[in-house]
Amino acid sequence: MASPFSIARAGDAVPAPLRQMRRLATFMLVAMAALFLLSRRMEGVHPAWGFVQAFAEAAMVGGLADWFAVTALFRHPLGLPIPHTAIIPRNKDRIGDTLAAFLRDNFLTARVVARRMHRVDAAGAAGKWLADPAARSGRLRHGASRLAVNVLEGLDPDQFGTMVRGALANRLRAIPVAPALGRTLEAAIADDRHLPLVDAIIRWTAKTLDANDDLVRAMVQKRAGAVLRWTGLDETLATSVVKGLHKMLAEVAEDPAHPLRAKANEGLALLAHDLQHSPEMQAKVERLKNDLIDNPALAGWWMGVWEKIRGGMLRAARDPDRALAGPIGEAMRQLGQTLQSDPVLKAKVNRFVRRAVVGGVADYGDGIVRLVSDTVRGWDAETITGRLENAVGRDLQYIRINGTLVGGMVGLAIHVVDVWL
Repeated sequence: MASPFSIARAGDAVPAPLRQMRRLATFMLVAMAALFLLSRRMEGVHPAWGFVQAFAEAAMVGGLADWFAVTALFRHPLGLPIPHTAIIPRNKDRIGDTLAAFLRDNFLTARVVARRMHRVDAAGAAGKWLADPAARSGRLRHGASRLAVNVLEGLDPDQFGTMVRGALANRLRAIPVAPALGRTLEAAIADDRHLPLVDAIIRWTAKTLDANDDLVRAMVQKRAGAVLRWTGLDETLATSVVKGLHKMLAEVAEDPAHPLRAKANEGLALLAHDLQHSPEMQAKVERLKNDLIDNPALAGWWMGVWEKIRGGMLRAARDPDRALAGPIGEAMRQLGQTLQSDPVLKAKVNRFVRRAVVGGVADYGDGIVRLVSDTVRGWDAETITGRLENAVGRDLQYIRINGTLVGGMVGLAIHVVDVWL
């Protein structure tokens, strides 16, 4: 089965140091074989050649044995299907399962992670980083800045703004606004926090009356009878009506116990009740909310707001030093100092981080383990062989070299003992 990682095989080429170690180990084996053949031919010339032959013979045997052992880990020696060779390719699935089980048992269990997280001061580390401007001026921040600029510039402003607006609109449509407004108004009335609103309505009514004085007079004169108009009393009546309205509004504004204020309070209390319990009122509010969301003017306003937000984000991302030198940087510094000096806040942040990490491991640990196991299973035999051999190959070639040398020394020692005896 084709592996999703097979395209990375070009990066699994044998490193130059590993190739050199292989050549050295093979050269030593060939050299010992050549030395053995030479010592066999020169054995009768001088007794010393016997020692050379013993060394070369044992070194050749040791080198061949270690070459077979090292090769058998990754492939069949000389391509021969010898039993118990090509161990890693044949057992790659079991290796993946074992590695996954090792990760699960030693790293990705809630108990293990919780125990390790108790020693981690995430709040202190974050506070130190936030409080030190020099620590924030490294590659991480500039890399994040470039990434943010690329992402913001790569997004279609209109399309992304429309998408964000659509998401907000859908969220607002799903929220029942009327009950929340009713509870808010009810709480405000209970604490007399609605009084500034009533005062503002009275002031607005007075200003509206002043601005529309001629309109009010015209309405009164229009509804006055013909006799009043003929006698000219319609103007007097209109003046009296306007003065009476102004006087009433002034009295309501000055007298907290005015009956009209009590009526206003009763009306607001009834409105709060209906917003929470009247299906008709709730339906009216929902229709008003949906009409407002669907209004093209609101969509145009939002796109303008979004473009300003996007422009500000781009300016801050392009110049992170300037952005962090202002109020944002000062806020980050103060937050960092607070995280380091406030033990209660530090404990809360560390507890939150610990619970988040432990919860993440509990929720996704098995998925990570399966990912490791499935990934190794997905690798073909050649890929996993190449990667493991490249990772530990130099040490294995040292085994071949050491086997050659140690075998030769053992063979020489045995020959010396044999000669002495």
